[in-house]
Amino acid sequence: MTNSKADWPRCSIVIRAFNEEQHIGKLLTGIMKQTVQDREIILVDSGSTDATPEIAANFPVKIVQINPAEFTFGRSLNRGIAAATGEFVVIISAHCYPVYPDWLEQLLKPFEDSQVAVCYGKQRGAETNHYSEHQFFRNYFPDISQLDQGQPFTHNANAAIRKSLWEQHPYDEQLTGLEDLAWSSWAKEQDFSIAYVAEAEIIHIHEETIKQVHNRYRREAIAMKQILPESHFSIRNMISMIIRRTVNDMSHAREERVFTSEFLNILRFRLVQYIGTWQGYRYSGDIDHQLHKQFYYPPQLLSDKFPEERAVEPINYQIEVDKEH
Repeated sequence: MTNSKADWPRCSIVIRAFNEEQHIGKLLTGIMKQTVQDREIILVDSGSTDATPEIAANFPVKIVQINPAEFTFGRSLNRGIAAATGEFVVIISAHCYPVYPDWLEQLLKPFEDSQVAVCYGKQRGAETNHYSEHQFFRNYFPDISQLDQGQPFTHNANAAIRKSLWEQHPYDEQLTGLEDLAWSSWAKEQDFSIAYVAEAEIIHIHEETIKQVHNRYRREAIAMKQILPESHFSIRNMISMIIRRTVNDMSHAREERVFTSEFLNILRFRLVQYIGTWQGYRYSGDIDHQLHKQFYYPPQLLSDKFPEERAVEPINYQIEVDKEH
C-alpha cells in the first residue's frame, strides 16, 4: 500500500557532499533548527574518505552514494532528487549553512504562486572566502527580493525547485557545471517564473586556493559554452573584465580600509577568474559576448531599494559548539 500525498514531507533537502566533515555538522544543525520541520534530508555522498557520512548519520539523514567515477553536478542532483518524496526539492551545498531559522520557510514561500518553478536565496561569504568573492555575492545576491526576475540566473548552492517539473526535465548530466542555469533557462522557456528571496540567507564557505579558483571558472566557462554554443569570450573581453572588476574591488577595499591587505589577493583572484574563463571558452569554441553577459554576469537587481530589517534572530551556532565541549 502506497502512502497518500498527505503523508509526504512538504520538501526534501538534497545535499551534495565530498569530504565535508568540517562543515556538514553545522549545516545539518541549522536544518534541524528550522521553523519548517515537515521535511526529509538526503545526502548525496560521492565517495567521501573523511568522517562526512559518520557525522551525517547522527542526524535523520538518508544517504545516497554515487561513485566518484560517475560524478557530475547534474547526475548527483538527479540521484538525490530521484530518492526524494517531497513536493519541493531544496538544494544546498554541504559547505553552506542557513543564517536564520526561517530559511526554509522563506525559500518555499514563493511556490504559493503556481507559476514559480525555482526559487533561490541570498548568499554571503565566510571569513575564509576571497575578498573578490564577497563582491560577487553582493552583486549577484542583493538585499532586495525579486519574485519574478526577468533573466534565468539561479544558484544551486541555495535553491528550491518543483519536483514535478524536474520529472519533466531532469538536470543535464553532461555539463561540467552551471546545471542550475541550464535548468532555469528551460523553465523560463516553458513560461515559468524564477524567484529570488533575500530573506532565505545562507553563508557559503569557500577555502579555495588560487589554482582552485582558476579551475572553477574554467569549468564553468566550458559549461557555458555547452549551454550557449554561439557565444564568445575574447582576449579583449578578458582584459576588459580583469581591469573593470579589479578596479571596482579595489575601490570597495579602499572604502573599507583593507586596500593594503587585500591588494594582491584581489589582483590574483580577478586574473585567474577571467584567464580561466577565457581558457574555458577557448576550449569549447567561439562565443557571443552579449549572451555571455546576460547569463553569466546578470545585472545587480533593484539596487535603488533598501531591505527591511529582519525581526528574526539568527541561529546561534556557538551554543551547539559549547554543548559539545
